[in-house]
Amino acid sequence: METPERALRITPDMLLGRRLDFERRMRRIPPVTVGILVALIVVFVLEAATGALDSRQGIVRAGALTRAGVVAGEWWRLVTAVVLHGSVGHLVGNAIALLVLGMMCEHAFGRTQFLFLFVMSGLAGGAVSMLMSPGPSVGASGAIFGLQGAAIVLFRRHRDRLVMRARRIGVVLVVWALYTIAQGAFTPFVDNGAHIGGFVAGALLARGLHPVVLEPPSDAVKARIRRQGILTAVILTVAALGWLVR
Repeated sequence: METPERALRITPDMLLGRRLDFERRMRRIPPVTVGILVALIVVFVLEAATGALDSRQGIVRAGALTRAGVVAGEWWRLVTAVVLHGSVGHLVGNAIALLVLGMMCEHAFGRTQFLFLFVMSGLAGGAVSMLMSPGPSVGASGAIFGLQGAAIVLFRRHRDRLVMRARRIGVVLVVWALYTIAQGAFTPFVDNGAHIGGFVAGALLARGLHPVVLEPPSDAVKARIRRQGILTAVILTVAALGWLVR
């Protein structure tokens, strides 16, 4: 009597053909992410050149987030604080995480939704930071934590349709998160309140964003994305004007 064959165990790799390989066709140079990185570097060079990093008064004058300033009507600090950084290490850590997460989220949601997610997460992070600390605080890590929250929600909600092969990306992001939180505890001008607020906001916003990587948006979704783009442009424009005419 023949011995029956053992059942073949189905592994996720065998199902790759039925799921979308997320990394396939991912752009190595995502334009919006690179644009944000360039802006952060230029702003930091200006900070160093004008002496903004030398004192509390200097960083506040440059646009850092302070509770007193926002209460006095300088709401634009919720935006300007995102593009400022307190040190080279602060900037480099955020730049690495932004490049990784930006590449992922810009690929998943498209340029307009990605920028909307970044800006709104930064605003939410600033709001929580302001509630938890009088400031001053600076840094893009609140917005970047928002990207991380959105990426986690994306892969959890669509785990049956998406596959990420490079597990090392997750390790890099965990190390960055721990490093950033440590900075918030020991480095002046860096506030963990922004990290918490940004992460929660990004996770919540992701539930309403359309994953263009999975399917093209309908006309109704395209209209919603255009509205998000207009809102983002208005926020950035008004914040820039507020900083200029202060």
